[in-house]
Amino acid sequence: MLEAMSEPHLADHPHWRAMQVADLPQVYSIAAQVHPAYPEQPQVFAERLRLYPKGCWVWQQAGQLVGYLISHPWHKMQPPALDSLLHALPRMATVTSIKAGTENASTYYLHDIALLPQARGQQATPRILPTLAQLAHAHGLDNISLVAVNQSLSFWQAQGFKPVPMCDPENTSQDLAAKLQSYGPETHYLQCALSQITTI
Repeated sequence: MLEAMSEPHLADHPHWRAMQVADLPQVYSIAAQVHPAYPEQPQVFAERLRLYPKGCWVWQQAGQLVGYLISHPWHKMQPPALDSLLHALPRMATVTSIKAGTENASTYYLHDIALLPQARGQQATPRILPTLAQLAHAHGLDNISLVAVNQSLSFWQAQGFKPVPMCDPENTSQDLAAKLQSYGPETHYLQCALSQITTI
């Protein structure tokens, strides 16, 4: 679906394309501009791209890279702490790797999305969510999760995501609250069933 957006005749239109290693300096620069209160080291971005390139995208318009998204399969209710390395991904239904973790993935985690001002208002997020849902489904997962920061709760709720109460029966992670605190105040752990994601 998104591959078609990168065809030559659409190159001048805003579109998502697969992130490349050469994009990483620009990605890090965008992160510093959009998320100054949530800094992460360059090696975090490089590791995510190395571990799961299918989940790493950049938003391009007028020949310029003006946004990015990083995502990957992960453990439900266990978001990685801010500015932390994963070292390995959990085991996935259709992927085998000598570096795979011992536990099965239980959610598709949207680690980060950042758009410069000129990229906003163009439905970039709704346009990428169906592709993330396809990736999740391919691994036998039925949900996408994320940590909402910087007063973005209402935006994500409009996309179909719902806050997960800390008393949720599935919340068996003892350090969930601590990990959320690493992102600062007004932080929420959200989930969305794949069935709630619609195609733009």
